[in-house]
Amino acid sequence: MRITVLVPTYRRPADLTRCLEALSRQKRDADEVIVVARADDQESWQALAPWRLKLPLVTIEVHAPGQVHALNAGIERATVADIISITDDDAAPHPDWLSRIEAHFIQDPAIGGVGGRDWVHQGGGIEDDSRAVVGKVEWYGRVIGNHHLGVGEARYVDVLKGANMSYRTTAIAGLNFDASLRGTGAQVHNDLSFSLEVRRKGWKLLYDPLVAIDHYPAERFDEDKRATVHIPALTNATHNETVALLRYLAPIQRPIFMGWALLIGTRAAPGILQMLRLQIHRAPAVSIFWAVQTGRGAGWRTWRQACKAGKKAL
Repeated sequence: MRITVLVPTYRRPADLTRCLEALSRQKRDADEVIVVARADDQESWQALAPWRLKLPLVTIEVHAPGQVHALNAGIERATVADIISITDDDAAPHPDWLSRIEAHFIQDPAIGGVGGRDWVHQGGGIEDDSRAVVGKVEWYGRVIGNHHLGVGEARYVDVLKGANMSYRTTAIAGLNFDASLRGTGAQVHNDLSFSLEVRRKGWKLLYDPLVAIDHYPAERFDEDKRATVHIPALTNATHNETVALLRYLAPIQRPIFMGWALLIGTRAAPGILQMLRLQIHRAPAVSIFWAVQTGRGAGWRTWRQACKAGKKAL
């Protein structure tokens, strides 16, 4: 099988170099490595120059901001691939990453996507906790991630994580990352949206903790600053999650999800009860709650507009 590795990058030359070094040490070489960079990101272009003779490197210059645009440009260029393996510029795939990915796709032709654990390096250490449940969407719409903590055997999931996800090109034929998602950089939950679209087409998604990368979460150059609560970023993320889930859930599940999201929610995206819980811990609960609910409402409207335009069935 021919494997294309796709890496979107923006203003992280040292991280990008580490990523490309890891790709050069794969036991199973990539047939193509596509790096998508912004035209004005001179640091990244300089970092790419030494790798043109070391990897089967293809570079794509884009002008529009956002990870969604970069990913779509890379997928459009990967015309000869059987598998597209996507990772972040602040990640370093383990040496057996591609060989394990390929083995899973060969073993089961019904598998449309394969992902694995990202070992998160932060604060001078590695986050080594563990969780058994990974990448699931509950019947009422709660999303369980935990891709960075997954242990155990390979199993089928609903969602793959953007830093470590691979897709069979026949499974994603006709699909693009959703341009209606909000944000000027990471466009949080674009991986959730894309994963669920593949699931809607009837393909299996597999999570194997041994399909591993090291992940060094780097600075983002947009409204989402990772470690701090930023109201516009929270609203954008909630909008994106809402759009993705409304497209995936069955008609009877959609009002249940919206009701749960308003009344309960999660610590990261609180409804009324979680807001009250946050107030006990003296968090800025009310402002977070309103940011989340503003995003929920905006996501509902985006989904409804797409339905009316005939892009998605009710």
